[in-house]
Amino acid sequence: MRWCLSMPPEQTRDTHWLHRLLAQGADPDPRFSLANERTFLAWNRTALAIIATGVVVVGILPKLDVEFGRRVLGIPMILLGAYVSAASLIEWRRNEDAMRHERPLPRSGLPRVLTVGVVVVAVIAAVLALLQHGA
Repeated sequence: MRWCLSMPPEQTRDTHWLHRLLAQGADPDPRFSLANERTFLAWNRTALAIIATGVVVVGILPKLDVEFGRRVLGIPMILLGAYVSAASLIEWRRNEDAMRHERPLPRSGLPRVLTVGVVVVAVIAAVLALLQHGA
């Protein structure tokens, strides 16, 4: 049977992680579940923007005077975006589980990781700008 999240759980395999999660605890207020989903989607929009910017830096930005400068700047952005996307799914699952069991929501580490990542990329960009001839 194909994996389809819109099918009732009894018609899909019991081993699918989402159906196991949704079978536990009590259904939370739909407004909270939808807010959790919107937060997940917002983190993924952020991740896609970071990844796209990294791809542009690596592939489209004019060559820098520093060898591998575009890669040194773009690859961390791509990796940061990939991390944010993967971590957002983990956060969504943890929040959904906490709401289903009426526990406090766990603290998110994503804002800290994203801030540190952006600061690191900004420092790399500043160093590369200073190393450019004519700067």
